[in-house]
Formats: sequence, C-alpha cells, structure tokens
Amino acid sequence: MEKETVDAYVRILREELVPAMGCTEPIAVAYAGAVARKTLGDEPDRVELLVSGNIIKNVKSVIVPHTGGRRGLEVAVAVGICCGDAGRELQVISDVEDKDLSAMDGFLSTVPISVSESPSPCPFDIQVTVGRGKNSAFVRVVGTHTNIVRVERDGRVLVDRPFTEDTVQTDSDREKLNVRDIVEFADSVDLELVRETLERQIELNMDIAEAGMRGHYGAEIGKILIRSYGNSVQNRAKAYAAAGSDARMNGCEKPVVINSGSGNQGLTASVPVIIYARECGVSEEQLLRALLVSNLVTIHLKTGIGSLSAYCGATSAGAGAGAGICYLYGGGYDEVAHTVVNALGINSGMLCDGAKASCAAKIASAVEAGLLGMQMYMHDSEFKSGEGLTARSVEDTIRAVSEVAREGMRETDRHIIHQMISNN
Repeated sequence: MEKETVDAYVRILREELVPAMGCTEPIAVAYAGAVARKTLGDEPDRVELLVSGNIIKNVKSVIVPHTGGRRGLEVAVAVGICCGDAGRELQVISDVEDKDLSAMDGFLSTVPISVSESPSPCPFDIQVTVGRGKNSAFVRVVGTHTNIVRVERDGRVLVDRPFTEDTVQTDSDREKLNVRDIVEFADSVDLELVRETLERQIELNMDIAEAGMRGHYGAEIGKILIRSYGNSVQNRAKAYAAAGSDARMNGCEKPVVINSGSGNQGLTASVPVIIYARECGVSEEQLLRALLVSNLVTIHLKTGIGSLSAYCGATSAGAGAGAGICYLYGGGYDEVAHTVVNALGINSGMLCDGAKASCAAKIASAVEAGLLGMQMYMHDSEFKSGEGLTARSVEDTIRAVSEVAREGMRETDRHIIHQMISNN
C-alpha cells in the first residue's frame, strides 16, 4: 500500500479508538460544561444549555456515570461544571468521587439551568453559556464529541474554528476508506503501529462486557441470551457485546474504547471478534488484524451517515463485526465485501430512538445480522444488485445506505425526537 494511505488509516484508528466513560453524548455535554467553567474561571451562578434534538434523544434515558444514578442534561452539564477535568476530554468525569456529589447537588438546587433545543440543522450541536456576575463564557461543540469550534470569554473570542452545520462533515482521511484497501491494510500493516490502540480496546471493552455479564445492569440482555439460547460462540458474541452496552448505559463506571464516537459501536465492532478469536484459538496477530477490519469497516460505514441520525449505529458496527469475523476465518476482499453487503441488506433501517437499555438488544440483532451475512456467502447465497438498497458493489451499497440514513431519515429523526419529548 502507499505510505500515505497506511499513515491515514493508522491516524484514523488512533483518533477514533479512544477511551470514554459512559454514554458519549452526556459526557460530551459534561466536557463542554467543564471547558466553560474553566474558561469563566469561577463557579457560575447561571447556565444556559442549547443542544440539538439528537443530543436530547441520547441523553434523556441513560445514567451519567459517577453521579449516583442520576440522569438528564442538567445533571450532565452540572457534573462537568462542578467536578469535571476538561483536560481529560471524554473521560472528563472519570475521577469524580461520591464526596464531590454534594457540591453538584448544591449547584443543581441553587443555580438556574435553562435547556433549549438548538435551531441549527446540525444533528450534533452543544452550546453552553455560563456566567457569574458581569462575567460570562461560551463553548460550542459541533459535529463530534470533542470538536470545540468556538470559545468566548466576556464576548472576546478565544477559539474560532471553521465548521459547517451540514449533517456530515467528512474528514479527508476518512474519504480514503474503502473495503478493498481496508483488507489490504489489515493484511500488511506493521502491527507495532496499531498494537497499543487495539490492545487497549481488547482490555477495556472485554472488561466492561464481563462486568455486564456479572452485574445487574439495564435489561440484562446478555444474561437473557445465554440463559435462553445457550453458550455457543455465536450466542456469546451477541451476549457479551450486549452486556457491555447494558453496563455502560446504566451506570457502570468503567471506560469503553469507542468507535465513530460511540461506545456501543466500539463494543459491537470489537467484542464479537474477540470472542470468536478466543474460541478458535488464533494467534494474537490474527486477532489484531481482524480487529483492524472490523473497526475500519465500521468507521467507513458510519462516515457517510454522520455521528448522529435516525439510523442505529449498531447496524454499521454489526456489519463491521461480521467482516472482522469473516477475515478471522480466512476471508479476503470478496468474502468480506459480500458479508458487509449481506449484513446491510438484513438490518439497514433499524431506528435510533435514543441511548437506553434497548440498545443492548439492538446490538445483539446487529451482530446476528453480521454473522448471518457471513454465513450466507459461505453457503453461496447473497443479495443481488437491485434488491432493496443492494447495489452493484460493496462501495455502491454503502453509499446508498448512507444517503438514505443521512438524508432520507431526517424527517423520521424529527418525529422520533418529538415523540420522545412528548412522552417524557
């Protein structure tokens, strides 16, 4: 491969596969709050929070970790302001202790926090304004969870980065992604360039998946799968990924290595591949190379859709997991490409109705679709071009699904958000 492509793929992995504590949308709100407090230089006596509908959707029903089981936008911004370490980004509240919560509770009871929906068309928009007396600070995060585009202090602009309010802002590196090059990269890259990143993903994501199987979190989808359908490798792959999701959505204070800004997608793209690799007894090198396929395919599928939409991101990660497991079994470009097309043909259209316990069940469904997509090709079965969104090639199919998810489902997204707010 050209060195430029190798360098780009390594850079993408290092940027995307980073640790995060808790569901990433409330954590992004906490991060913005922590940066706003730091910029103000004092504890504020007023807070204004302006967020896009998709942020409302993904914060509404999940527990913010290290808050004693509390939920909601007010809690997310308050814990960031009162207890957060802005320098730790998506681990902004990882060091919060129980003794810190009394300060947060006092803040919530005395400081007015107004929450409004942003009029911006961007599905990922967080704007925090804090003030004390005559002083004020403003922070805006757009597009992705730590992408601060503007910071102000008393009306003076400290950070002003160009951005667009369009649905998708595609990084030039990510435009290089395609399935053929992903497989070639996995085949040939020097693993020392990515070893630390992938080994951290294995350690942290399996740790929280096992915690989910041991503990009592959410709907306990992982445990139900094992009790109901047994201990086969296929069922364990679904169960452990689902258990990790149930844990992180419901207060488990362990970090997850995310993918495409999502812990659920990070779990879905990695845990099933790890489970299969351990079952098959493959070498560490084979596992790491299979994780390259699963992670990069997931990022590729998600790139054209955007960080938040009405399309469930687990669908992309489930297809990525299927691709990684296919590669683990010796699949090359043709086998991986057909697995991705088949998986997308099975599960595309699954809705995202916010972060919550049912995400674990959707992850199980997405992993099943990825595995079935692989089995279809192994048994000489595939979806043909022109059947639904299936197109002439894997890249054409990805573009078709991305366009439907990005553009076609905007109105669906608005209806989902309206229903969620109305049924509060």
